[in-house]
Parts: sequence; structure tokens; C-alpha cells
Amino acid sequence: RSLLTGERTALNFLQTLSSTATLTNQFAAKLKGTKTKLLDTRKTLPGLRLAQKYAVKCGGGHNHRFGLYDAILIKENHIAACGSITSAVAKAKKLYPNKPIEVEVRNLSELREALATKTNTIMLDNFSLKTIRAAVKINNGKVKLEVSGGVNLKNIRSFAKTGIDYISVGAITKSVMPIELSMLFEEKGS
Repeated sequence: RSLLTGERTALNFLQTLSSTATLTNQFAAKLKGTKTKLLDTRKTLPGLRLAQKYAVKCGGGHNHRFGLYDAILIKENHIAACGSITSAVAKAKKLYPNKPIEVEVRNLSELREALATKTNTIMLDNFSLKTIRAAVKINNGKVKLEVSGGVNLKNIRSFAKTGIDYISVGAITKSVMPIELSMLFEEKGS
């Protein structure tokens, strides 16, 4: 009776995690032979963050941040509130001197400003391939670069070939289509 009671919940859970790992594996396979690592995001299904993060690892991806507590990601609203990238990074370093800091940039001018702050990682948000290539050249290995936005199974390899360090893909945890699983009982005596 208990198996029948929990059947649907268990299957939903397994379907979601299996599809998360499967989709992650499809993306990770496209990166074979490059130095680029596939990262997940915090965009997970409610209540399933730890389980989905585990599924990402099982699928060959890497975990980015688990929450707001383990690294600082400075985004456009933080930059606007502080007045500049330089100011936002300085405040973050003062408040949390031992936490890694990543800055999201929207163009090459912001990239140059972020590089001057000696942040740990810079996220290139919705950059074209041409602009990513320019960013990799400007960076010249100074910090880790991450691409985010507009990445799919058809274009991920092109992004990786630019020499980028990381590609983050929210779809591997938030846009999964559950795979087909079922639980069948055998009749007694079969």
C-alpha cells in the first residue's frame, strides 16, 4: 500500500532528476575536447535545488552557486545602486573579504572596468560570439570568464571554441521535460 501511495511522487521526483542529468549530459557532451566547463544556475525548481544540483553533477556538469551565501554575483541592479562596477566590487570586498566575487557585464567597456577591480570571475551576459572573442582577447587570461544567456544545444560548442572558461545554462534545471518512467507491479506468483 505504501508503494502505491508514494508512487506518483517518487516517479515525478525521479523523472525530473533523470531529465536534469540527461539534459546536462547532452550539453556537457558538446563541450568535450574544450577547456570550457558547463555550470548550472540557481534557477532550480522550488524545493529541489540540492537534488537538481546533484543531478547536474551526475550528468557531467558543475555546480555554480548553491545560494546567495557562497559567492557574490554583482548584477546590473547592484551596479546601478552603487553607481559603478568599481564601487560595487569595492563594497562587496569590504563586506565579504573572503568570498569570491563575480561581476556580470553587458559590454566590453564594462568588461574593462570589471577587469580593473581584480574580481575573480566576469560573466559576459548575452554577448555575441564576435564580442565574446574580443572579450577573451582583452581578458588575456587575467580572470575566469563565464558566458550566460542565449546558449542552447545548437550553439554551445561555438561559444566554447572562443576559449571561454565557463558556460552557465539555466535551462538544465528550470526547463526540463520529465522523461517517461513508470513503476509496474508483478502479480503474486508470476
